[in-house]
Amino acid sequence: MFINFVDALRRGGIPASLKEHLLLLEALDADVIAWEPEQFYYLARAVFVHDETMLDRFDRVFGEVFKGVIAPAEPGADIPEEWLKKVAELYLTPEQMAEIKALGSWEEIMEALKQRLAEQKGRHQGGSKWIGTGGTSPFGHGGFNPEGVRIGGPGGKGRAIKVWEKREFQDLDGTRELGTRNIKVALRRLRRFAREGAADELDLDGTIEGTARQGWLDIRMRPERHNAVKLLLFLDIGGSMDGHVKLCEELFSAARTEFKHLEHYYFHNCIYEGVWKDNRRRHVERTPTMDIIHKYGHDHKLVIVGDAAMSPYEISHPGGSIEHMNDEAGAVWLKRLTTTYPAAAWFNPTPESYWGHSASTNLVKTLMDDRMYALTLQGLDDAMRELSRKR
Repeated sequence: MFINFVDALRRGGIPASLKEHLLLLEALDADVIAWEPEQFYYLARAVFVHDETMLDRFDRVFGEVFKGVIAPAEPGADIPEEWLKKVAELYLTPEQMAEIKALGSWEEIMEALKQRLAEQKGRHQGGSKWIGTGGTSPFGHGGFNPEGVRIGGPGGKGRAIKVWEKREFQDLDGTRELGTRNIKVALRRLRRFAREGAADELDLDGTIEGTARQGWLDIRMRPERHNAVKLLLFLDIGGSMDGHVKLCEELFSAARTEFKHLEHYYFHNCIYEGVWKDNRRRHVERTPTMDIIHKYGHDHKLVIVGDAAMSPYEISHPGGSIEHMNDEAGAVWLKRLTTTYPAAAWFNPTPESYWGHSASTNLVKTLMDDRMYALTLQGLDDAMRELSRKR
């Protein structure tokens, strides 16, 4: 019983043992929890997870193994509100979609939103003007408009130029080793060795020379060699990057192994005035980007990882961020970073054949002086050669 669950946990990198499996069965036999999916989740997590860094892995495995395992609704139960919303969602023909026009420029859209907020008095659904759901208005969610602001609700059409909602992201797992060997080999092109710190290696030649001269065993040690390259790493997280988590984790894990002097920060879509270290506390604990520029010297190598898939307004306009009102455009901050750190590269996990179809990707590539590389072994190799040429 649940043996497939245990196997899935092991494949997911959680050391689930037979002892823990038996403990789970024993707890279920003793009826220590109510027979509810949520109660079983917490019990299983308490049994198998002994390190908080494994919580994200456990959640992913649990979600995959027990997806859809929910008690059916009893006859006569209320219809879920989400079902009603889907039924009410407006479906348009291609001809009707073509008739719906975008409001215009970024400034016109934001000014129209201010007017709607000032005038609207209540909830609205299915219309073409007010902030609501299931309509053709440029404000709200669940409907259709060529370009607008999504306020609440799930995304789907991919056309929102700004999104007003609080979203939670997960930190990348820096211990992931699967598939990182070739990435480490590519990263090793960016090496400049130096000896520093405590004595860690036996100096055999020195020991022989000292022993012969002193007449007794004279053990000589020397500091271990470390990669002296200093790396400043920025990682895009959440949204369209969710599909690239595994690849980014492999890169992150390899970088942590190869570079002793590594500092990493997270951002979403584009770098603005603040970045963060912990995704769970990103709304309350942010590091000013200007502080990073002042703290880390020009000798650091700058590496940014992201798919550059966003609204162009997020790069070109103040207030273009989908999560907050940024005083300065993303392009301003990218320019500051690349000016401060001449040795810079942007890694894009999206296949290079798709870059030409994305206005934002081309814009970022231009701002990076064409130093955008595919997140492939060949792309890593090319980027490491470029970064190693610049001091």
